[in-house]
Amino acid sequence: MNTKVERNYLEINSIRELNDSNNVDERFTIQYLKNTDFQINKFFYKNVGKKHNWVDRLVWTEKKWIDYVSNKNVKTYILKDKNEVEIAYLGLLEEYINKKLGSYLLSSAIKKSFIGGPKRVWVHTCSLDHKNALSNYIARGMKVFKKETITT
Repeated sequence: MNTKVERNYLEINSIRELNDSNNVDERFTIQYLKNTDFQINKFFYKNVGKKHNWVDRLVWTEKKWIDYVSNKNVKTYILKDKNEVEIAYLGLLEEYINKKLGSYLLSSAIKKSFIGGPKRVWVHTCSLDHKNALSNYIARGMKVFKKETITT
């Protein structure tokens, strides 16, 4: 089945033409990502676009994503909640596993994440991570707030 899609291209040529909107809750901020990891762009493309049938870039290779985000004319901005911190890619090199260093690393990361007063520190883990990852997060006081099953 073919669906007719109308595409619009828009531009603005001067900052004076901007009808600015500043009525956002002050707990939010816009963060510019200088060194963009293509995975972030791919994640948002997939997750924002899933309800809008964004599919053309889902077939892109890793190289195509890297080339795209490496283009000096492509900028990535993310709306972030100032009241939260995400701990991402926490882990130990193999030679440091099973030495009780994971709990120390996580505790330190959580403590440092609360500097500045966020209301929440969060992380996600999955069944592909170390077998003790989930139990370590829970042992440090974190609570599961969402579960999902994905197919890769």
